[in-house]
Amino acid sequence: MCGRYAASRNPEDLTGLFQVEKWEPEETLAPDFNVAPTKQVYAILERPLKDADDERPVRQLRVLKWGLVPSWAKSPEGAARMINARAETVHEKPSFRRPFATRRCILPADGYFEWVTGVDERQLEEQGRKKRPRKQPYFVTPADGSVFAMAGLYEFWRDRTLPDDHPLAWWATCTIITTEAEKGPLGVAPADGPRTLSDIHPRMPLMLTPDRWDAWLDPARTDVDDLTSLLVPPPEGLMRAYPVTVAVSNVRNNGPELLKELEGPEEGTLF
Repeated sequence: MCGRYAASRNPEDLTGLFQVEKWEPEETLAPDFNVAPTKQVYAILERPLKDADDERPVRQLRVLKWGLVPSWAKSPEGAARMINARAETVHEKPSFRRPFATRRCILPADGYFEWVTGVDERQLEEQGRKKRPRKQPYFVTPADGSVFAMAGLYEFWRDRTLPDDHPLAWWATCTIITTEAEKGPLGVAPADGPRTLSDIHPRMPLMLTPDRWDAWLDPARTDVDDLTSLLVPPPEGLMRAYPVTVAVSNVRNNGPELLKELEGPEEGTLF
């Protein structure tokens, strides 16, 4: 899964990297080193501009809320539960199949956080035989320092309790597609700790390599078989993972120090 990530790149860099044609400077977000569900995040997407005579899709940098609300939902209360969509079933789940066909996006990140519990400790925890252990967070990021382009979906939801001209009448929300974590060796592994991404967690965000960006964002591509072919994980060995401070476990903490690499797991944590 992906329950927390870091996104500190400025919009100017993102517009150049993703060849964005349209973005609104007033929507600029502050760097966020501890992005949690329901926060506002940057997304790259293609759709016609509102009220424009030209109906061609335009690549845009938009601000969305993380936690997808289906267009048919009666309320947005379940958004925090829809932060992830499984690549294996995204084309068939009622909440995701429509945006998968027509509303795909890229969520740019520095990387994502995942928490590790040792296998033996995890089994004891599941059996209720031991107090919940203190888990060690790891930060997973491209080994070459490039952007972590997460495959995502977006959707619009209309709040019928508000008038049409109310600024909150429409919600624009998103979800991150996840896939099985890589079982091959990390590109750069910590000296003491997990050797593969699957050692950290069985799931991971689906990272799109640049050669898939155009195809993924193209709203004209709606064939399910064609789209599912884009959900293949990237080549192994592109990622690195390293332990970071447990301070990231508290969503109120936010700063570049959360990404600082530790020499090893913090005392009292596992792995």
